[in-house]
Amino acid sequence: MEKIKLRHITIVIVALKILLISIVVIKYLPQATTEDLLFDETFFWFLLAGFLAQIVDGALGMAYGVTSNTVLLSFGLSPKLASAAVHTAEVFTTGVSGLSHIRFGNFNKALFFKLIIPGVISASLGAYLLGAVIDGNVIKPYITAYLLILGAIILFKALKRKIILGDNTKNAPIYALFAGFLDAIGGGGWGPIVTSNLINKGNTPSAVIGTVNTAEFFVTYFTAGILIYFTGIQSWQIILGLILGGILAAPLGAYITKILPSKTMMIMVGVLIILTSLFNLSKILL
Repeated sequence: MEKIKLRHITIVIVALKILLISIVVIKYLPQATTEDLLFDETFFWFLLAGFLAQIVDGALGMAYGVTSNTVLLSFGLSPKLASAAVHTAEVFTTGVSGLSHIRFGNFNKALFFKLIIPGVISASLGAYLLGAVIDGNVIKPYITAYLLILGAIILFKALKRKIILGDNTKNAPIYALFAGFLDAIGGGGWGPIVTSNLINKGNTPSAVIGTVNTAEFFVTYFTAGILIYFTGIQSWQIILGLILGGILAAPLGAYITKILPSKTMMIMVGVLIILTSLFNLSKILL
């Protein structure tokens, strides 16, 4: 792993993005109708949604998938189609976000390699099961309750007078294994689970957020590929709006991560997890 430089990771990200664009343009774009590619009010609303979601995701390492997936489900898409659309958009947004975090120095190479292998494996399995076997909504209430508790713990630690930062990433592969699977079947969850657990262990928030964002590109790439195989690409206006909005916001989110103090970021992460968890629980229970 020592021989792999940051420029090698950058090259791989760019190459994989070019490959996916080629596949989409050659195989799926010809299937789109004129109505699919009509850039009306729907496109611009989702461009705004993608921009705002990526600002938060790029700065705090979470909430793009959860936010976007919630909006898509409210538009009447099935969980399978919504997850496919979100992960297709995320391939592009996380790629730019990851490159931006590397550029601003929000990156830990050792942590990165602990995350991508278990994350990719479990996400690929989750995407296959969602595409062919299971309903991803079954375990959502339990995960949401877990994140609510974790968000409260992070907020409690952040509000202490002194925050002790260290390097505690030994459980990172376990978090990645768990989060990759749930992210694939639920349309979101990689950032909340991995980022929040690593920050809760005392790791530097900016490095955690940047590294988790960069690793998310690879996790999302394989998830999107498998889901596209089962569902194809639908709702082009929505996907293109999310992609463009997210790409525009990604460098700004990474820059915010670089300049915010660790305590402020921990408070914001804790509050965000609590709010999104309460919102998701309210939807489940009501």
